[in-house]
Amino acid sequence: MSILDQICQTGDIKKIPPGEYEALASEIRDFLIEKVSRTGGHLASNLGAVELTMALHLVFDPPKDKLIFDVGHQCYTHKLLTGRKAGFDSLRQYGGMSGFPRRGESECDLFDTGHSSTSLSMGLGLAQARELAGADYHVVSIIGDGSMTGGLAFEALNNAGSMEAPFIIILNDNDKSIGDNVGGLSNTFQNLRTAPRYNRFKQKMKRSLDRIPTVGGAMVRHLDRAKEAVKQILLPNMLFESMGLTYLGPIDGHDIKALIHVLKNAQRLDRPVIVHVVTQKGKGYAPAEADPERFHGIDPFDIATGRSLQKKKTTYTELVAEEMLRLGQKDPKVLALTAAMASGTGLVPFQKAFPDRFFDVGIAEEHAVSFAAGLAKGGYKPYVCIYSTFLQRAYDQIVHDVALQQLPVTFLIDRAGLVGADGSTHHGMLDGGYLQTVPGLTIMAPRDGKELRAMLDFSLSFDGPLAIRYPRGAAPEALGEEPAPLALGKAEVLKEGSGVLLFALGSMVRMAQESLPLLEAEGLHPSLVNARFAKPFDEALLRKMAATHSLMVVLEENNRSGGLGEHISDFCEREALPCRVLNLAPADAFYPQGGTERLLADIGLTPEPICQAVLACLKEVPE
Repeated sequence: MSILDQICQTGDIKKIPPGEYEALASEIRDFLIEKVSRTGGHLASNLGAVELTMALHLVFDPPKDKLIFDVGHQCYTHKLLTGRKAGFDSLRQYGGMSGFPRRGESECDLFDTGHSSTSLSMGLGLAQARELAGADYHVVSIIGDGSMTGGLAFEALNNAGSMEAPFIIILNDNDKSIGDNVGGLSNTFQNLRTAPRYNRFKQKMKRSLDRIPTVGGAMVRHLDRAKEAVKQILLPNMLFESMGLTYLGPIDGHDIKALIHVLKNAQRLDRPVIVHVVTQKGKGYAPAEADPERFHGIDPFDIATGRSLQKKKTTYTELVAEEMLRLGQKDPKVLALTAAMASGTGLVPFQKAFPDRFFDVGIAEEHAVSFAAGLAKGGYKPYVCIYSTFLQRAYDQIVHDVALQQLPVTFLIDRAGLVGADGSTHHGMLDGGYLQTVPGLTIMAPRDGKELRAMLDFSLSFDGPLAIRYPRGAAPEALGEEPAPLALGKAEVLKEGSGVLLFALGSMVRMAQESLPLLEAEGLHPSLVNARFAKPFDEALLRKMAATHSLMVVLEENNRSGGLGEHISDFCEREALPCRVLNLAPADAFYPQGGTERLLADIGLTPEPICQAVLACLKEVPE
């Protein structure tokens, strides 16, 4: 029996002899590599956190003690140590085990997490609740250095410094978020090293010592080594101690003995403490060590080579990469911004071509939006490229700093709609609703890759805030003729008929088009319109269509509240149009993980359920 097979439930790791800890870590890595190679998942971050997670479970007693993983994409070892080994065969699959902490899976998972920089605030609140209740347990928040670029983390640190009660923060320092970390925090040591006064002193000291015969050079070398040791100990200490936190570290994050020792020391303190742990992302698997960004979130792959096993189709993100490069060549005022997602949003080609016009602000979506507002006010054309699920963090900045000022900032909203395996924390089902509430903001969604290009051309000359939302995955083949230059708020009639109008937005145009043969087989002659604009939508066309259509069916991949369907229903009612609106937007919910097509079928947005919904409605409203 392997060592890992002896761990069947929470606490079993404490039965493993210390002499077998390193072998267990190796078995865990082999297990994770094998399973993720089949299902896909977040591999590099989990390989880097194996020993750290083992030490946490050896020192603390979950679920009594509370472990809170920031983001959560480093929780795979935690799941193994809490009795969920069998779940890895269905990792990130429909109905299977989540790739993130999930309360429904184990009482050892405190929160359903998936966004960064939140663990410190949640942990601090839980620690304060413990004090108020007079309870006795430890609270440990595990946060990566990439997440420390988020302002929320610093708000929590500022608050933690004034709390006179135990609270443990683990800073997992691997020099990565998804891509390389950026910004002032990650450059603290480098900035101190390059300070003019420091360098002038260093050079004078070196010249003086070099003049000493025989021993001068050796003294310089010894001082260099001593200098590096002192900086590693003192500089982070100064940063966190100045905020009122006790600092322990840096600790080798792959030395289990050292980790256990420092965590026990932290456990004894009666005040907030930060334990600085240095790890290697992708540890133990050469391809992940060499390219941790690609193995952050990886599709099924060949273990021997690290190569993906999935056949690649051109994605919307890849099209954005091409088109942003084209816009950058066309207009020197075009700028590109992202929040630690240069690769994920397709901006790497733009970054390489125009490094002085590319800005990665770290995991700081709020700052990215306000920063873009300042760039726009300065006469530039900023494009803010962010996943839908993360853009919701910057709602206030969209409202106050961009829309209220009527600034020409374009939001390229990647992963809008259902995203598949990452599940409820990553689906982009809300932006189409909350952006509708923002006055003066124009919202678009392309039916295919060619229309995405046309929308980006439209954005270049558009003088105001604009959002273009598009889904994850492959862009469909062209669903209509080559789009002519777009006009504000004007839809596209793809098929003219009568009786039933399918009014579809973005990704739903394909589903509506595939529904036509099913409806025609029932003796109907539906029209199909590509909405293009969710705001403002084509009111004139709807007025015209109402004369020959008794039923308008609105299709969108966004939660119902505040979406296009609700706004069209309201419009038809206000205008007293002689037609009924069937709003097939999904119900307001947090949807699970799973293949996108399966999830769309579950919520009634594939051709068969669309056809059935139309037929059922027509029984109530004659054509």
